[in-house]
Amino acid sequence: MPSVSPRADLESLPKYVPGRTIEGAIKLASNEVPGGALPSVAQAIAEAAAGVNRYPDTGSQALRERLARELDVPVERVAIGCGSVSLCQQTIQAVCAPGDEVIFGWRSFEAYPIVTQVANAVSVKVPITEGQELDLDAMLAAITDRTRVVFVCNPNNPTGTAVRRAELERFLAAVPEHVLVVLDEAYKEFVTDPDVPDGVEYTRSRSNVMVLRTFSKAYGLAGLRVGYAVAPEPIADALRQVYVAFSVNMLAQVAALASLDAADELLARCQDIVVERERVREALLAAGYRVPETQANFVWLPLGDQAVPFAEHALDRKLVVRPFAGEGVRVTIGTPEENDLFLAAAREFSSRTA
Repeated sequence: MPSVSPRADLESLPKYVPGRTIEGAIKLASNEVPGGALPSVAQAIAEAAAGVNRYPDTGSQALRERLARELDVPVERVAIGCGSVSLCQQTIQAVCAPGDEVIFGWRSFEAYPIVTQVANAVSVKVPITEGQELDLDAMLAAITDRTRVVFVCNPNNPTGTAVRRAELERFLAAVPEHVLVVLDEAYKEFVTDPDVPDGVEYTRSRSNVMVLRTFSKAYGLAGLRVGYAVAPEPIADALRQVYVAFSVNMLAQVAALASLDAADELLARCQDIVVERERVREALLAAGYRVPETQANFVWLPLGDQAVPFAEHALDRKLVVRPFAGEGVRVTIGTPEENDLFLAAAREFSSRTA
C-alpha cells in the first residue's frame, strides 16, 4: 500500500534559521533584549503559573480590550496571535487564495516567504536598495491583479532601516484598494526618528492597512509568544477565524498585560538600548565598516561574501551573531559589556582583512 506523503512543495520550503544558542557564548543573534522580563512582569507570571491546569481565554479578551484602550481603536479591530509571525501566517490564510501573490522586500523578515508558501500563496521578493532600504517604488510596481498582501517591515529586519512618513504616505496612496498593506512594526519601541510614522494612525483612515506588533522584542517576552494586530474589522474578524485555538497561552496573556502596566519602566530600558545602539554603530563606522542607520535594536553589516567568515570569527571569541550568507550580518545590541566584546572582535576582523 502507498504511504501517506506530505505536500510535495514542502521540499522547497525555505528554512527559518533561528539565532544559535551556544553554552558559554554571548548571544547577539536573535534581537532579544538583554534584561529579560521586567521584575513586576516576572512576578505576575509566577503568580499565574498556579493556574496552568486551566485553558487560557482563547479570545484573549482582556488583552484585546486593554490594547484597544491604549491605542484608542475599537476592540473589534484588535486581534491577538502567537507572536507577530503567527499573525503573518494568519493574515495570508485569511486574505489569500491559492496562487495569490504576497509582496515583500528582500532581504526582509525571513519568515515572510515561509508563511506565504505554507498558505499556498506566491512570494514576490523585491530587492532592497543599495542603501539597504525597502524600495517602495519597486514594490508598488510589482503589484498585479493577483496581489493580495504587501508586507512593509518598518524598521526592516535585518537591515534596521526605516521608511519615513512622506515616502510611506505616497506608497499607501498609490496601492490599489484590493491589496492589504501590512505594516510590520515589531521594533516600534526602539524608533527614535519622529519622521518614522506610527502605523496605527493609518489604520484609522485607510481600509486596506493593518499593523503588526509584538511583545517579543522590547517587552522581553520572546519565550512566551504573543503579538497583536490592528486591522480593518473584517480582516481582524478573519484573523480570529483562522487563529489556532488556545495558542496564546495564559502566562503570555498575563505577562503582556503586566508589561503594559510597566510601560514607563519598559520605555526607559528601550532608551538605554538606543544609546548603546548609537554607540555601537559609531564605533563600527570608525572601524571602517559600512553600517546603515538603524531604528531597531540591532545593527546590520552588509559584508557580502565576508558575512560567514565574520560570524565565524565572532564565534571563535564566544560571540554568536546572525549571518546571512553572501549578504550581511545582523548583530543584536546587548549590554555595554557584551557590546564592548563584540566591538573588539569587529576591530580585530577589520584589521586582519584590511
